[in-house]
Amino acid sequence: MSTTTDRESETQQPPPKPTYELDHAAVRFAGDSGDGMQLAGTQLTNTSAVFGNDVATLPDYPAEIRAPAGTLPGVSAFQVQFSDHDIYTPGDRIDALIAMNPAALKVHLPDLVEGGVLIVNVDEFTDRNCQRVGFETNPLSEDSDLLKNYRVYKVPITRHTLEAVKDTGLGTKDAGRCKNFYALGLVYWLYDRPLEPTIRWIEKHFANKPQVAEANLKALRAGYHFGETAEIFPVRYKVRRARLAPGTYRNLTGNQAVALGLVTAGQLAGKPVVYASYPITPASDILHELARYKNYDVRTLQAEDEIAAVCAAIGAGYAGAIGVTASSGPGIALKQEAIGLAVMTELPVVIINVQRAGPSTGMPTKPEQADFFQALVGRHGESPVPVVAPATPSDCFDTVLEAVRVAVRFMTPVIVLSDGYLANSSEPWRIPKVADLEPIRIEHARDPASFKPYARDARGVRPWAIPGTPGLEHRIGGLEKEDITGNVSYDPENHQKMVRLRATKVESVADEIAPAQVFGPRPGELLLVSWGGTFGAVRTAAEQLQSSGRKVAHLHLRWLHPLPRNVGEILADYPQVLACEMNCGQLAAWLRGRFLIDIATLCKVKGRPFTVHEIVEKVEQMLGGAP
Repeated sequence: MSTTTDRESETQQPPPKPTYELDHAAVRFAGDSGDGMQLAGTQLTNTSAVFGNDVATLPDYPAEIRAPAGTLPGVSAFQVQFSDHDIYTPGDRIDALIAMNPAALKVHLPDLVEGGVLIVNVDEFTDRNCQRVGFETNPLSEDSDLLKNYRVYKVPITRHTLEAVKDTGLGTKDAGRCKNFYALGLVYWLYDRPLEPTIRWIEKHFANKPQVAEANLKALRAGYHFGETAEIFPVRYKVRRARLAPGTYRNLTGNQAVALGLVTAGQLAGKPVVYASYPITPASDILHELARYKNYDVRTLQAEDEIAAVCAAIGAGYAGAIGVTASSGPGIALKQEAIGLAVMTELPVVIINVQRAGPSTGMPTKPEQADFFQALVGRHGESPVPVVAPATPSDCFDTVLEAVRVAVRFMTPVIVLSDGYLANSSEPWRIPKVADLEPIRIEHARDPASFKPYARDARGVRPWAIPGTPGLEHRIGGLEKEDITGNVSYDPENHQKMVRLRATKVESVADEIAPAQVFGPRPGELLLVSWGGTFGAVRTAAEQLQSSGRKVAHLHLRWLHPLPRNVGEILADYPQVLACEMNCGQLAAWLRGRFLIDIATLCKVKGRPFTVHEIVEKVEQMLGGAP
């Protein structure tokens, strides 16, 4: 008979926990706005992307820089879904919730699936903190049935973190800030994620603060090892790599994609990019990102106000550069008169609207799609401009390239309608090869003998003359132009002619954009129509409905003005059409007016993206139950 000594038993490793394979998992970190939930979620996202999963995220944070700690309005959260297959959304419901305090638990518990994993920082669940957010009794006590349908793991995250980092010499307050990395390490163990990407990030990011780096590393490893050694977790989970197309990938947000798209556009055009903006949530990160690319001939300007920003961008276009400005709904409202100036002078400029919930200040950190009409008809006078909207965070890159291409090709301002969901969410992006990108060809007027400032080519586009070129002097400004000469004109017949010429030029953009594509059967029972950031939820709903036997198709509109030439034909092929929008039906009203057909609406203005379930339920209601 063999025996085990006491020394041997102390060094024995615990038996490995059984591992269950999943095809996806949705995890949400939630705590106070100062608890580092956005950082923890971002690190889980990046690690999962490096591991090879497809990922989709949903950051959710208060508008206040430091909302009151422990309160319901002060809760900050970050949700990430990672999978072994293509996904389009961060998930309707979450499989695991890490709640750092009672407020986070109360706000986010309704989204946790029944039987889901609930990890709570038991140190923060004092009776006072629970009463502060409206719990009559402590939800972790034996007297409460609130959590009976979940797998609850009570972990003293704060105490364990302080114990893990006590040798680093950090004060209690600074040491406590490491608890997000402890929670992250625990999640890494639970879902079999590698530590190395986050270790490298900590070492690089805190290179100038070695004490802080050491503390965060200790907290990360402590959380991971607690999962490994504690007896409270019976199993762990694994999500295998996704089958993505071969190539080099990186994880990026919509705002990062916009910035990279602008840098790339400048390089493809051989032109400097002049980006002028005024800080506003959630568009500010574009300026922060672009400021890093000065070596690529990118000039960034934080203007004194929104009007100065758009006028600087127009001035850059007048001078022969790629002029760009960005804001959100309130700032775009202030820019509208100057956008009208760009329409009148027919100068290229790209205006990016990262939409947010309104009106006025509204809910500045929450997404909405209510600036559709503002973009299409929100200016005084007849001043049409092309309007294009990205569908996913990575699509922001391609959309911005296309917007720049149209702006310089048609000598017009172009509006890009992003939104807060796309701006802050992230997904893996396959980095394109430079050789595969089409150059942006620009031709400037050079011959004084043939130059007429408002003579037009076959597309109705006037020449782009660089100021200071001898012989190309001409009038510029907001007063109406005389056809061909560009001189100031108050003639009524000329004004009507110029209005039509400018509108016809914008409509001709439709000749050079791709026809709209239908996903699913054509014809069919019902057509789902979407635009912008609603793409992911609507496409997933269409896939689910088709798999259940429904003849449901999906039309996603990237170009909103002008519309692709075949949109009317597509709409006519379906007896029922449902437009899904995060507004009160603006696209539906636009399509009804253009094509004189009945369109139903599914509208949501809650500051949160659509869930797939909401769309499927509405379609089943319209089609009369199960097939």
